[in-house]
Amino acid sequence: MSERSVTTYTMWSLFRNCRKAAQWRYVLDLVPLERDRNLAFGSLAHECLEIWHRTRDLAAALDHVDRACANRAQHEEQRKTWHLATAMLRGYAARYATEPFEVVALEKKFEGEIVNPATGAASRSFVLQGKVDGIVRIGNDHFLLEHKTASVLDSSYLERLWTDFQITLYAYYVEQALGIKIAGVLYNVLVKARLQQSAGETEMEFEARRAELIAKSKSGKSSAQRRMPESDADFQARLAEKYAEPAMFHRETLYLSREQFDTLRAELWELTQAYLDARRRGVFYQNTSYCFQYGRPCPYFALCRSGGSTNVIENFYEKVPPHQELAAAETAESVPF
Repeated sequence: MSERSVTTYTMWSLFRNCRKAAQWRYVLDLVPLERDRNLAFGSLAHECLEIWHRTRDLAAALDHVDRACANRAQHEEQRKTWHLATAMLRGYAARYATEPFEVVALEKKFEGEIVNPATGAASRSFVLQGKVDGIVRIGNDHFLLEHKTASVLDSSYLERLWTDFQITLYAYYVEQALGIKIAGVLYNVLVKARLQQSAGETEMEFEARRAELIAKSKSGKSSAQRRMPESDADFQARLAEKYAEPAMFHRETLYLSREQFDTLRAELWELTQAYLDARRRGVFYQNTSYCFQYGRPCPYFALCRSGGSTNVIENFYEKVPPHQELAAAETAESVPF
């Protein structure tokens, strides 16, 4: 297998959505210098949940947040991340003090063949690797544990879980690699609170507000006091109240059918053939409907708009080997099945 190219869900998903973006990332190895804030928070949350489910030690998980946000006193974004991650973890530990499942493995890696469904022959060009958040046992059944952080949790979000190409892919390959049947997926959804720490008001803002109040007062006086910045302790208390609400955490169990696996194998094989054809011809078409997916520009929009400008590449991108999501070592040993 080592002689063939390693591929991942992330690669095939990107190629599926926009071939040009896949070329920038997986042919030319380019990534933006500025990382997406939502992706960065999601990665931190995953790391902390792995620590919590491995050790059930909240202090260890919170310490990981502290170290990840070591410069929060000087950097506002780190400060926001620290507050949100700290409150979210504390709320999560309180909500799920006991679990209905047994943890079998965490951050479990797998590798498998990509097979032509018509002939049963393995690809001579690619293998697929991945890493699942967890495998859990409920009764006699095994489920993949999939962590999600969401800005909004509504019926549309939950409905989209049924279309999750990634988790079907992972379930199929975990079955092949580990020799166990995966009954379904346990989605573990954590909602990101929208609360903001109050910055108070400046002296100038206070004086302007006070003057307005005095102008409206019959006595020509005002007892108004300047609004001071909200302390970290007070903000954490507000966040704690928010994370005590039932809607901030959700578990959704979805069961998988064997028919889904058949569809997956056929689609994955077609993707490999399309990729080989695009690479051979050097033609990776841009999907313009993907340029502003989720209301923000694609990470490679600046490159496409500039026609691959060398200046844009040098100032806003760097070369990074692909499949960094596989780089971290497995942090928990699986137990015998």
